[in-house]
Amino acid sequence: MCGRYANSKSSPSMAALFDAADLVAGAWRPSYNIAPTATAPLVRRSKSRDERVIELARWGLVPPWASDPGVGVRMFNARIETVATSRAYKRPFASRRALVPADGWYEWRKLPGGGKQPYFFTRPGGVVFAGLWDTWHQGDLNLMTFTVLTCPAQGEAMATVHDRMPYVLAPERFSAWLGEEDAEAAELLAGPAPSLADELEIRKVGRAVGRAGNDGPELVRQVGDEGDAATLPGL
Repeated sequence: MCGRYANSKSSPSMAALFDAADLVAGAWRPSYNIAPTATAPLVRRSKSRDERVIELARWGLVPPWASDPGVGVRMFNARIETVATSRAYKRPFASRRALVPADGWYEWRKLPGGGKQPYFFTRPGGVVFAGLWDTWHQGDLNLMTFTVLTCPAQGEAMATVHDRMPYVLAPERFSAWLGEEDAEAAELLAGPAPSLADELEIRKVGRAVGRAGNDGPELVRQVGDEGDAATLPGL
């Protein structure tokens, strides 16, 4: 599952990183607490422009056949096990794949005595999620939306917090995911590189991230003793 993530990058920096045209300009304000239904940047291949572009889209995919855009509230994640055959996702998986830039993501671990403790998963330079995008139209309303793919958690430490994680793509797989080179579905959905679990830093963070209205770099900072996260199995 991926229900919250951070992206502190500016649109010009993302344009340079992904060699993409910046169609966001000043409309994006970096956020450390992106929640479903929020608007966030994605990178896709534009057929009309014949280049990569960075655009803003609403998190929570709304299929073209949906009667109401509210269905996107429930469709912020798509499972790699079923994305190629699901009624909602098989069309965008075939031709509307996107990259979702992020610093990292949050997961909550259930505590034995009740309540949940949030953790932030990150690595130097950030991560890129495999995503899908689609458009929904009704009257004069044109809505671009996206979803983040998820897969089984990698490594004992990660699985201790949550059994699933966002599908993180390595840079060498960006072109195939965007449809710039041929690739079979099995190759596209092979899952993250095996080395990812060893590259990630898992930080115990404050519970303020649980409120969608909270934002700022303090949300991703380690709380408690420096060794807190290392008490998780596998670290």
